[in-house]
Amino acid sequence: MTGGGAHLSLDALGSHATCTASIESLRRRGRHVQVGLLPAAQGRPALPMELVIAFELELRGSHGMPAHAYPELLRLVTAGVLRPAELVTRTIGLTEAPDALATMDRPAAGGMCLVRPRQAGSIANMKQP
Repeated sequence: MTGGGAHLSLDALGSHATCTASIESLRRRGRHVQVGLLPAAQGRPALPMELVIAFELELRGSHGMPAHAYPELLRLVTAGVLRPAELVTRTIGLTEAPDALATMDRPAAGGMCLVRPRQAGSIANMKQP
């Protein structure tokens, strides 16, 4: 499909299988970006380093956006240039969150699930005397 492999691959899921498949899908001098954290409980992934060396691949990691860039990001959201609300495809309450988390190891539809915070009058949100 890619005519020799992808120029860029990105693993935002953070599983050993997707990380390895992502690297294996690259063409010569391709770049892999690892965004999803790989769980320590699963140990370190066995990466295909023979491909990294033979194809001169580049591996990069991304751990999120630096705090100093937040004002510009929020300016773009306020201006309507970025519209994060369009990414939300489902909204659930806190009581539904454990079930939603338990299904994260399976493929899902695109979009993001937003967890609503507790209601304003709940015990957790009351101020302490």
